[in-house]
Amino acid sequence: MRITRRTKAIAFFIALGACLVALTIVLNVSWIIFHWRQVVPLVLGIIFFGVLIAGLVVNTIFLVREIRRNEQQDSFLNAVTHELKTPIASIRLYLETLASRNLDEAKRREFYRIMLDDTDRLLGTVEQVLKAGEVRHASERKNWQEVQFSVIVREVLALARLRQNLAPEVLYLGSAPPAEIVVLGNPEELRTAVFNLLDNAIKYSGEKKNIVVDLLTPNIDTVLLRVHDRGIGIPRNEMKRIFKRFYRASNSKTDKVKGTGLGLFIVRSIARRYGGDAFAESAGEGQGSTFTIRLPRVYHA
Repeated sequence: MRITRRTKAIAFFIALGACLVALTIVLNVSWIIFHWRQVVPLVLGIIFFGVLIAGLVVNTIFLVREIRRNEQQDSFLNAVTHELKTPIASIRLYLETLASRNLDEAKRREFYRIMLDDTDRLLGTVEQVLKAGEVRHASERKNWQEVQFSVIVREVLALARLRQNLAPEVLYLGSAPPAEIVVLGNPEELRTAVFNLLDNAIKYSGEKKNIVVDLLTPNIDTVLLRVHDRGIGIPRNEMKRIFKRFYRASNSKTDKVKGTGLGLFIVRSIARRYGGDAFAESAGEGQGSTFTIRLPRVYHA
């Protein structure tokens, strides 16, 4: 594992905090020993040292969190820079080629198609960043309405297949209740949440993709969208962190995966704002994973 300067800084502050806490405890014990017959100084000393220890612990935790947050933000900036720079460089190269050479019509159409794909990638990155800012600060129910969630899932499923050139047997709907499923919300936000969940499964499924999407209603008030893949899986120590903003798992299998670290953060933010939640399950690395969105259902008897 690569040891960065921030990793060393985290270790330093943890060690410093532990030493200061230990020193404070020693002083506290000494104070108790020397003043155990004097009630007032004894009580005041215990209270003072307790507050001091609590302050040291909180300060150390805060510093470590800030260092980790800064590291995640740096990783996010690097990822976004790469996601923006690569398609721009590609578009520029093809434009220069079109301007400097006489190409046949078939070749020109191929170049146009590639440039359109690159612009879609650019637009997707920009939309991810903008949506992350929106869902983080949004609290009002703008443009909320009763939405046919089952229809949205099928539409996004077809779109994901089209964009990624996937066969129907690779990304498919496993089970869906026969009745219509209605939720209250913004259709565009719901599409964003579903698409990010599918996109995440596609990215981390490796070469042999097999992704099944289940739409379930465990009761009349709840709808579950469950996406299961047989990809690289999730280590247990990262299970709670994968929904955090800017967080991206770092290992040999995930370093090659392109992304900004915002997709799952957006999914959970939307789900929670709608009164639901998003969570992940995995048996470990190489065992695949299952991501689930839980949303309140609007039921009409």
